[in-house]
Amino acid sequence: METISRSSSQSTTSSTSTAPSPKNGMVLAIECIRGTATADEWSGGLLQTGDIVEEIRIGELVLRSPFKNGNSGLQKQLHACFKNQQTSIVVRVRRGRDEFAELHCCIVPKEAGAKKYVLRAIDDPIYTVRFADRTETECFQLQASRTSRMHYALSTAQLQDGYVSYPWDKKIQGMLSIPYSSSYLSILFLPKVSDRQGYRYNDLEDTLGRANAWLLASQVSGVPIVFTNIQTESLLTKISGETASSTVSTSSLSDLSNLANASLYGFEDYHGVDIGVVRAVRLWYSPAAGETKVEVEIREGDTKLGFAICRSEEGFIYISSVVEGDEDAPSARSGLSDLYRDATRASKLLVVSRINNHKVLPWIVSPSGAIRSFDTVSLSQKLSLHRHAKVTIPLHIFMWDRESAPSGGNAGQKCRSVPTLLPSPAFRLTRHSNGKQVLPSSSDPPSEARPSSNEPELRLEEDLTGEASFRFENIQLPDSWL
Repeated sequence: METISRSSSQSTTSSTSTAPSPKNGMVLAIECIRGTATADEWSGGLLQTGDIVEEIRIGELVLRSPFKNGNSGLQKQLHACFKNQQTSIVVRVRRGRDEFAELHCCIVPKEAGAKKYVLRAIDDPIYTVRFADRTETECFQLQASRTSRMHYALSTAQLQDGYVSYPWDKKIQGMLSIPYSSSYLSILFLPKVSDRQGYRYNDLEDTLGRANAWLLASQVSGVPIVFTNIQTESLLTKISGETASSTVSTSSLSDLSNLANASLYGFEDYHGVDIGVVRAVRLWYSPAAGETKVEVEIREGDTKLGFAICRSEEGFIYISSVVEGDEDAPSARSGLSDLYRDATRASKLLVVSRINNHKVLPWIVSPSGAIRSFDTVSLSQKLSLHRHAKVTIPLHIFMWDRESAPSGGNAGQKCRSVPTLLPSPAFRLTRHSNGKQVLPSSSDPPSEARPSSNEPELRLEEDLTGEASFRFENIQLPDSWL
């Protein structure tokens, strides 16, 4: 297709002569298939439906009204020009008796491989017109009804939608602090069984209550999290026997009122199979002041990491103690020891949310009430393997609001509060002069003295229920140092 320069639409008026009408009354007319992006086809400058074609120029070829064989004859001529790559065309039309306009456009096939051609404006490829055979009287009627047709087009115009490509890989790697891992945190509570056989389940209110209790207990124990949202989540499962007969049925609309507080209801599919819908509760939460990354660098000669990990009753992994007096330990070099002391003064747990960018948070509560979380023994082994392999350990830590955090006292009394959605304060990054890793600090950190050795430190006993690996920690070991 040859390159065509842009030629704006022009509307000219002349009263020197009147175009002769064909003997049979048929003329070649314009039909607007699709308007411009700004609906300029109604402004008078572009070709409109009902305009009568007076002249067509394709290169050196000039065709004038009346056109032999009308639209069919013209389509053959357009096909020949398109095959010869002559696609630039200028169409001059008449409105009424003495008003003329012309448009510079290009010839394009109506459909791929078809021999029917339409005209598309050069400056706006959306604007498309075609030729049609009409009587001159019909054209005048269409021209006279321009205002009513414009209002009809307005009332019938519909918005179009479609799919657009998006650079997901680039956005995920560039926008997220941890590529391919979200900052949305949640835990799923399944309804609790109410009998030993597991046929019946407690209602939805019970599940909501347990979710609420877990959140408040976590905050009281010192986990720096705040409430974000809560929702019910439907899970499909196959049920039979006593479970099917004891569930709420949804065979009719009248049964829907019974589902308001039901945690399990059933229906029968077209194969006669009983399907159960479990209404679980998903609790969304977030760190009180975001997550911060701490990189524990391993050097030659390190025999210990300098910290111990434990698991809270609610399933959170936290730093339970750090080595004192050894400034060359990996925990001290990374600044983890300083964070631990700050957390202890604020009556907070130093919760580890990710290890190697992998979340190590509790994520589901079973129908028996057990919280599924990560095994501290396997985590200790993995961290120790990092030390042996001299590979840096990237940890992510839950941060807390340092400006409003208490400086000491009973954690249970300090943390018992209603969940809040207030934004977290900003932190600035500081680097210790002795070469320790960059650590976050509040804009105006309080000047507090280090607690004396006789001040109580926040400690939680290890939960010995659940998997055997957790019970393994009941063996008397020297503080599980890594």
